[in-house]
Amino acid sequence: MRSLGLAREGERLSLLCLGAHSDDIEIGAGGTILSLIAQGVRLSVDWCVLSAAGPRAAEARASAQAFLAGAEQARIEVADFEDSYFPEQLRAIKQWLIELRGRAAPDLVLTHARADAHQDHRVVNQLTWNLFRDHLVLEYEIPKWDGDLGRPNVFVPLTSETMERKLALLREHFGTQRSKDWFDRGTFQGLARLRGMECRAPEQHAEAFFARKLRLI
Repeated sequence: MRSLGLAREGERLSLLCLGAHSDDIEIGAGGTILSLIAQGVRLSVDWCVLSAAGPRAAEARASAQAFLAGAEQARIEVADFEDSYFPEQLRAIKQWLIELRGRAAPDLVLTHARADAHQDHRVVNQLTWNLFRDHLVLEYEIPKWDGDLGRPNVFVPLTSETMERKLALLREHFGTQRSKDWFDRGTFQGLARLRGMECRAPEQHAEAFFARKLRLI
């Protein structure tokens, strides 16, 4: 399968990462971000978490800093919208994202998947497509109880080293989540192994995304 790279070593890439909650970006796209940095891409990242209350705000900032170590530029923003009630806060969230759009000019936007069963995730996806109309958008997936995983069409192979680093950082930075039955190494590694099989990743693991629109030259 022919690979289409986002950027090569030494090239600049501006990235906007949108996550409803403090661990979403890391779970869905953390390996991709680590891979780009490891490959020598000069990343400029706006990392935006819309809901992180109490200790989760500190977790969000610490984790983002760890995942973005080595990026050329990183801006981390953590908002305080109420978890699980994004549909009722849609107008305020949209205004927050409009202001964000005025500060960021990304080459690539990473956001939640349209078919995600979590109401907060769906709102973020809806507003991403409403507000970022001239951008490459990739939608990441989050494993959960709802069983809403679909058939992604974009894959990013991960090296074994990158996979292990992603797993280690997730465990290190999200102590509030460790008691949850789905938040463990087996869940994240299992999904990455499945996606790696689907794209024949050289080192067996991959992250997967949904791309609704791509423009090729």
